[in-house]
Amino acid sequence: MNNYLVAIDIQKDFVTGALGTKEAAGMMSAAIDYVKNFDGKVVYTLDTHQDDYMQTQEGSNLPVPHCIKGTPGWEIETGLKEVLEAVAVKAFEKPTFPSKELASWLYEENKKEKIDSIVLIGLCTDICVIANALTIKAFLPETPISVVESLTEATSREMKAKTLDVMRCCQIKII
Repeated sequence: MNNYLVAIDIQKDFVTGALGTKEAAGMMSAAIDYVKNFDGKVVYTLDTHQDDYMQTQEGSNLPVPHCIKGTPGWEIETGLKEVLEAVAVKAFEKPTFPSKELASWLYEENKKEKIDSIVLIGLCTDICVIANALTIKAFLPETPISVVESLTEATSREMKAKTLDVMRCCQIKII
């Protein structure tokens, strides 16, 4: 089987930093175990902003500086960082919600050897997880894509539920 796991933005600023939540912190142990035991290729994304973040469209809509490249908050959360460094085949820095580079790379990988499934975990469900899931789905419409519900967190419980429903409607399996 040719399976891929994509860990979306599990960075310190989304777990314990500027935009962190107790729910995100609470899923870390299970996320680490899931990545360690995944039977397939692992890749991950890094939300990556620059010092001019507050002058960007995102900065004007979400005026909380976060994931500024080179800062501690930009780093992968402690514990998971060591696991990803050991098992991940590729990392994708992304300045916006979805990574076109990730989706394009998966498309090219699928040309080399058919991808059997893509599983996503990460933060935040209602922004970057859904954006990447739908972007990947656009590039690989016949590849089964799923999201592990217990290994994602959103800006609120209500938004997580709504986002999971939207992904279901777009034929992304929630497991």
